Amino acid sequence: MQATAVEIKPATAADVAALLAMIRELAVYEKLEDQVVATEDSLQRALFGPLPAASAVVAWVAGDPAGYALFFYNFSTFLAKPGLYLEDLFVRPAFRGTAIGKKLLVYLAKLAVDRDCGRLEWAVLDWNLPARRFYEALGAEANSAWINYRLTDGPLRRLAASDRAAPEPP
Repeated sequence: MQATAVEIKPATAADVAALLAMIRELAVYEKLEDQVVATEDSLQRALFGPLPAASAVVAWVAGDPAGYALFFYNFSTFLAKPGLYLEDLFVRPAFRGTAIGKKLLVYLAKLAVDRDCGRLEWAVLDWNLPARRFYEALGAEANSAWINYRLTDGPLRRLAASDRAAPEPP
């Protein structure tokens, strides 16, 4: 398939169903489909509610959603600048090998530069060698100096309950 007719556009509320379908496809690829609890309603609120937590762009080919990138802003105190964190980059199997993944990353790189972000970062599963090779071919470097940590479900709730004084919202 030729990727010449790729159009990358910011996601709109009308794209939520297509985004969720691709999120589920990504989860299957990553062997994490049992962890997807997102619904169209929760994704709608997260992306387009009163306090959006993330943004997305969709790659379209001949009117079909071919892939997406979902991202949000973080902040570097050392740089005193925002950063762009890529949560998901996914291209549907039928569209792989057509430079859509690169076009999505170019879009985000331009966005990061235009918004004076100090960095564009993401994580990749260690076993995903095709993705790692793709990123490294673009000049990305693995950052093995840092180990990611995560609190979810019970441990997150226990920590939140360990001090009953609720923090002020930002």
